[in-house]
Amino acid sequence: MAKRDRLSGNEAVAIALRQINPDVFPAFPITPSTEIPQYFASFVANGQVDTEFIPIESEHSSMSAAIGASAAGARSLTATSSCGLAYMWEELYIAASNRLPLALALVNRALSGPININCDHSDSMGARDAGWIQMYAENNQEAYDNMVQAFRISEHKDVRLPIMICQDGFITSHAVENIELLDDAEVKNFVGEYEPENYLLNPECPMAVGPYSITDYYMEAKRNQAEGMKNVSRVVKEVADEFASLSGRQYGLFEEYCLDDAEVAVVMIGSAAGTTKDAIDKLRAAGVKAGLLKIRLYRPFPAEEIAEALKHVKAIAIMDRAEGYSNHGGPLGADVMAALFRAHSQALAVNYIYSLGGRDVRVEDMEGIFNTLKQIVETGDAGETYRYLGIRE
Repeated sequence: MAKRDRLSGNEAVAIALRQINPDVFPAFPITPSTEIPQYFASFVANGQVDTEFIPIESEHSSMSAAIGASAAGARSLTATSSCGLAYMWEELYIAASNRLPLALALVNRALSGPININCDHSDSMGARDAGWIQMYAENNQEAYDNMVQAFRISEHKDVRLPIMICQDGFITSHAVENIELLDDAEVKNFVGEYEPENYLLNPECPMAVGPYSITDYYMEAKRNQAEGMKNVSRVVKEVADEFASLSGRQYGLFEEYCLDDAEVAVVMIGSAAGTTKDAIDKLRAAGVKAGLLKIRLYRPFPAEEIAEALKHVKAIAIMDRAEGYSNHGGPLGADVMAALFRAHSQALAVNYIYSLGGRDVRVEDMEGIFNTLKQIVETGDAGETYRYLGIRE
């Protein structure tokens, strides 16, 4: 039976992991994800899980250990943030290229420099092309629910790829919200036991992991990864439907909020979607047809589905919590605009860089974005498509 509780996002993820009871959890602390292994270590000490918890000397080593455990046939994961993710960069590609279904609890934080410990998405966006599945949460409930679904997605026989479960540093990781937890037995049954097909400790099928790949084979290996990615969207929706029957909470590739008849819309990732929903509610009460498309699955990018959802919208603001340094905008902006272009969309689109290093974004700020979109519709001119929100020039 589900129960209500008041939890931070970090504690919610740690509880999901306790309910999953993974085989191996190597970890090295870094703000703001430190609490996840900290909470989990207490579960180990109290005998609530039988996980092999390994305090390790660096983030590079924690991902290396998770890779070794997964290759050996164990269900494994680790957690990190910001520069910790950057430190394990090399290993991200190893995990993906070996088609290892391990998990990473990523609490998004700005990358140095200048040094900053607050939220933006520069860490995970920098790893967007490493071959990992990436899923993002708006709030603590979604962080918990996404982690419960993570291994079901990554371990699926048609996928077998590592998965990154992301939430916004401090905004959700440390803030306490009311959430609903599933019963331990329900999560255990939903996730199931891990049954790897090929693994190093299987004496019946000797294998090599991570061998040198010469020119004759490297491209086929990368294409193999891409084929696995092609199945992710379908599996995410299948797992979400099964999770909805268990929890009553329905998820998809993205969430559409007041989007059906929207003339102006925002596309974004993460916790600022809640602020945007409040702005939409105010504008709707005033007769403005505003809407939101909040992305949950960012890698692989559901381009066709997003373009279809936005096909009737006249003006769109794409909100990036990371700078792409391309002189054209951020990574989300590039992906969404490419999707619109391929779908022959006539919508006028602008890309905003916002809330870097944890800068506040207010309801009034998002109202201003929608008012700008209204002006774009009236004039038929998007103007400068690469903009900053709330910057001191």
